[in-house]
Amino acid sequence: MRWVIDHSSRELLQHQIAACVRQGVGSGELKVGEQLPPAVELGAALSVDRNTVLAAYRQLRDEGVLEFRRGRGARVASAATPPAPVAEAARALVTAAREHGLGRNDLIRLIEQLT
Repeated sequence: MRWVIDHSSRELLQHQIAACVRQGVGSGELKVGEQLPPAVELGAALSVDRNTVLAAYRQLRDEGVLEFRRGRGARVASAATPPAPVAEAARALVTAAREHGLGRNDLIRLIEQLT
């Protein structure tokens, strides 16, 4: 899985890490039951404190995206699915973009401008 965070962003690092996991689950890159990297290892790889990674993992656990098992680390929960309202909004956005002649790259640029 590709972990991309921006240390210069105003968005909290833990939220960026959580977003990476959500994206992986939503895209199917992360499968149900798949184990995530230990917080110490991911923190070192991303140059962030392990507590930042743990905060992201706890947030995702509280959302039902991850589950913790003693001695087994954090895994993608069986209930982890993309949020229905977001998936529906994305489908509507893609449909509207096509109706107005916008291609994939146009839509990506528009989204990047808004975030």
